[in-house]
Amino acid sequence: MIKDIFSDYVLSFWHLLCEMAPYLLLGFFIAGLLQAFVPRSMFSRHLASNDWKSVVKAALFGIPLPLCSCGVIPTTAALRREGASKGAATSFLIATPQTGVDSIMATYSVLGPAFAIIRPLAALVTSFFGGVLVNKLDGGEEWKGNAETETEECCGEGCSCHSHEDKGSFAARMKSALNYGFVEMLQDVGKWLFIGLLIAALITVAVPAQFFELFSGNTLLSMALVLLAAIPMYLCATGSIPIAVSLMLKGLSPGTALVMLMAGPASNAASILVVRKIMGRKTLMIYLASIILGSVLCGLAMDYLMPREWFALSPFGAIADGCCEESGPGFVEIASGIVLVALMANAFIFRRGNHHHGHEQKPTATDMPAYRIKVAGMTCSHCRAAVAGAVQSVPGVERAEVLLDNGEVRVWGTCTAEAVMKAIDSAGFDCRLL
Repeated sequence: MIKDIFSDYVLSFWHLLCEMAPYLLLGFFIAGLLQAFVPRSMFSRHLASNDWKSVVKAALFGIPLPLCSCGVIPTTAALRREGASKGAATSFLIATPQTGVDSIMATYSVLGPAFAIIRPLAALVTSFFGGVLVNKLDGGEEWKGNAETETEECCGEGCSCHSHEDKGSFAARMKSALNYGFVEMLQDVGKWLFIGLLIAALITVAVPAQFFELFSGNTLLSMALVLLAAIPMYLCATGSIPIAVSLMLKGLSPGTALVMLMAGPASNAASILVVRKIMGRKTLMIYLASIILGSVLCGLAMDYLMPREWFALSPFGAIADGCCEESGPGFVEIASGIVLVALMANAFIFRRGNHHHGHEQKPTATDMPAYRIKVAGMTCSHCRAAVAGAVQSVPGVERAEVLLDNGEVRVWGTCTAEAVMKAIDSAGFDCRLL
């Protein structure tokens, strides 16, 4: 009995991984091209005005970017320092984590074209209203960063706000694109994608359909249940997809699945605290209200205004639900799944083996840093780049190491610890001296 359940669990996990893998690989590649060839400074030039146009532009810029709800925070902080309006920054905060080229591809692979189109449109609508409301109700409030670090000069090597510039030749840019797409992105989302797949397989195999039948007749109650779990939980846009699939397989409506796809990636407990810090309490309330009300309204529109046949699952749905095993993944899907697993393993090993990505190297007695600072909320390569750029912008910093795995910054030089901590604080991160 236990052996059969475990076998079904592994089969469900593997089939979903293979189904998503070709689209994920293509999405990661496109994300790398965006990172290497599109300059970040282009964004801030279009986001300074305090009107609806900058809000729409911010959402359109953010929708294809593969940033999670933690990685979008330092990017938004950089855009604010470069002059983006508060409404545009809020629009970027709401739209960006919900989607990304990788998650749109993966959504198409298992949820179909209608979901793949509606998901970014829903992100655009909710971010538009959130940004416009912020401009109307809270747009006059100044940036809550450290004024000493707000300059137009480059903030240093590794800074996320200038990471697209001066990449060199086409070959160098392509190398950077491949490294970002298949190493750095997988370092950021690989663990959460894996966890999402594990949760989806667990729901599919272990949770009886009768449990969700309690909610299937009450759409608002099922959406409230999903929101309670999704708002504080960390989910990347891609990792939320298998969970949404499993909820639909258990009888919940497509609109409830959309609520999971929107609210889960858009926020988490850590990002809520940081948004309050860098944007203010009023903006935080508008930010959360836009996500909650926007996801519920879009979900209700999907359930009651659109044909249910638009949201039929791919053949994986039948496989995951325990039938049609003979129609399992084909050669391309299996090969892509193997490649994706290998890349995820490589990214994890690379992360553990590179001190700039978190591997802790114990300093020798003759090479002790002047300061060691603990940084809270630094969870991805975008966070690391923002912290590194902020630290390196401080006069007197001769060398800095940002250790992602244990959230530590080591600084060598003649600068004061207070100056370094102010710079880290201006990037949107809490920190303390060790």
